[in-house]
Amino acid sequence: MLVLYDIEACPYCRLVREVLCELDLDAVIYPCPVGGMRFRPDALDISGVSQFPLLLDPNTGDQILESADIIDHLYKHYGNARRRSPRGLRRQLAVTGSMAASAARSVGGVRGLKAAPSYAAKQPLELFSFESSPYSRPVRELMTELEIPYILRNFAKSRWQEMGPPLVRSRWFPDAPITSPNRQRLRELTGRSQVPYLIDPNTGVSMFESVDIMAYLKDVYGRK
Repeated sequence: MLVLYDIEACPYCRLVREVLCELDLDAVIYPCPVGGMRFRPDALDISGVSQFPLLLDPNTGDQILESADIIDHLYKHYGNARRRSPRGLRRQLAVTGSMAASAARSVGGVRGLKAAPSYAAKQPLELFSFESSPYSRPVRELMTELEIPYILRNFAKSRWQEMGPPLVRSRWFPDAPITSPNRQRLRELTGRSQVPYLIDPNTGVSMFESVDIMAYLKDVYGRK
């Protein structure tokens, strides 16, 4: 499985996560917030620099810094090989848009950037999510701050019938085919296609609803 050393609030990391979501790729996320000591030293040992995102691809043996190079690699090996990360002005616009998305979440303080006191998770958790979900994002931000490693199960929407809240989809499009493997897996597990959904193998707890997930993470992994 792909491995991404990541900071949720980093606009360059966001660009990589967007492509992971677009290509329906799973990845192990090692959060590396500012001040974090759980995974940042590992990233430094691997790359020689404290720079993020950092992608490790065990399928090709590549270790890649620079979001544009990572995106090119993902398209080449897992998507449309003719596509490339934007360059020049288009890249500046993409980065600016990503920074604006981070800034919009920064009212009252930047989230998903700095480490908070926490207890280490023995095993990575599992999070069904998609990048632009306003309900998934706060969960990923908190997991970054608490330095909780997790398997990111991307849950992109590939059909217009998949848009909208679960109640709308189940009422108006109950027979719409499921094209995402993770959507199919979650439907088989829970009977629902809804994110975020957290699985914690350390405690056996599984749950929907971002507010409940965040309360759980703070209670189990947050240090008072």
